[in-house]
Amino acid sequence: MRRHLNTLFVTTEGAWLHKDGANIVVEVERREVGRVPAHMMGGVVCFGRVGVSPPLMGFCAEQGIALSFLTEHGRFVARVEGAQSGNVLLRRRQYRATDETAACAAIAGSMVAGKAANQRTVLRRALRDHGDRLDDAARDRLDDAQRRLADVARRAAACGDTDAARGLEGDGARTYFGVFGLLLRNPGFGFAGRSRRPPLDAVNALLSFLYAVLGHDCRAALETVGLDPQVGFLHRDRPGRAGLALDLMEELRPILADRVALSLVNRQQVGPDDFMVRNGGAVEMGEAARKTVLTAYQERKRDEIQHPFLEERVTLGLVAHLQARLLARHLRGDLDGYPPFLWK
Repeated sequence: MRRHLNTLFVTTEGAWLHKDGANIVVEVERREVGRVPAHMMGGVVCFGRVGVSPPLMGFCAEQGIALSFLTEHGRFVARVEGAQSGNVLLRRRQYRATDETAACAAIAGSMVAGKAANQRTVLRRALRDHGDRLDDAARDRLDDAQRRLADVARRAAACGDTDAARGLEGDGARTYFGVFGLLLRNPGFGFAGRSRRPPLDAVNALLSFLYAVLGHDCRAALETVGLDPQVGFLHRDRPGRAGLALDLMEELRPILADRVALSLVNRQQVGPDDFMVRNGGAVEMGEAARKTVLTAYQERKRDEIQHPFLEERVTLGLVAHLQARLLARHLRGDLDGYPPFLWK
């Protein structure tokens, strides 16, 4: 079992990171503000104008610590990687599987089924916990949506065509985000639908930021087990896009991103004043809110659940690593199929 390693998020503009022995040190204006033992870290994520010393970059590469650079608003910029230590035979099997129609469709279908099932769980929990606060029309819409997502999950699990699986994923996303606004209980926030590049409201800005952070964790998990994060099954190959990391994210978005966003909004841990509208209509999140969001995300990763396939108690922060290992086992032939993570 992989030990649950932490991720260091650095959001302060002008911060400087360097190595001191086996420690990662964070300085702001030449004053030390943080020091963490490297052996406890699985990744370092730098937002905005953050500097990293060359010795620390080399140390992270040698130790397998993922070092990523994002804009202050969560858009991926670059990543520092060491020598590829993954099993070349595993990667060759991954590449062959993406070119085999049946194998690719089976994996893509499982991932879509897991995503739809977890989206359904988010809606069912909202009905259970807050259904008495909704009017009849809203309850009916949520109930209809969760039934439609159950149908998407069932059809995706038996899907034998990758393009059909992609279509089902799109159907599920439209159904889910079509009622997502009903889950918001803070009158200061509205949600008319999913918008990206750029996000056009505060909720979309919050979701996009959380998806960017989750993407870092998924990519690190895949590289840890030796898979190529660029070559996916559900997402088509595209230069510069980590297709397999996006694949792995799909079943984890509802659990590790959407639920965090809902909690932050509904508990009023973030407010409308934490967001700003830029020229062109893009909505961005302020620095103080980013720190609040990252803290909540890290706390969410410490929650323990029962893994449905492994039947072990694990933290949510380990799920991406466990799913990456299960995918690797399937590609090696040790498992007949890829078992998606189903949240209950």
